[in-house]
Amino acid sequence: MELFKAIAKRHSYRGGFQKERIPREDLSKIVQAGIQAPSGKNAQTTEFVIIDDAEILRQLGKILDKKVVLEARAVIVCIIEEIPVFEGISFAVEDCAAAVENMLLAVTALEYATVWIDGVLRSEKRGERIARLLDLPAKKQVRIILPLGAPTEEGTQREKKPFEERAWFNHYP
Repeated sequence: MELFKAIAKRHSYRGGFQKERIPREDLSKIVQAGIQAPSGKNAQTTEFVIIDDAEILRQLGKILDKKVVLEARAVIVCIIEEIPVFEGISFAVEDCAAAVENMLLAVTALEYATVWIDGVLRSEKRGERIARLLDLPAKKQVRIILPLGAPTEEGTQREKKPFEERAWFNHYP
């Protein structure tokens, strides 16, 4: 799929998924898109765990209790480590966000669907529980997860404000 078409078609999907497994080749392509993202000082602080094992997916589904996770055929877990890389500043969150956006576009281009899950990980110690499930070292944290599969429903991108309401040349209005 052409880049600008993928950008226009990308949407947050919270529906069900078809039963077919996602080939590991496709999962690798999606994560490689995340790996190719820019990172502050090229520190490459974001790491990924790709879950396609049915039992681990079931356990993850219990932790998050969301239809999109319970029915996902795979989940990509984005892991960060807060490492200062420039004047004591860590860009781990920004690096992770850039990686996720690349992966969202790759998911769309391959005609799968997903949703960026973040906030719920920070309540009820869900992120920490997922970290334990995946045997992460204590200094690593689960920041974002992407449940994915072939969608059972058609999705559309929510309407965006027009360019003129969000962007200007040379100065703010």
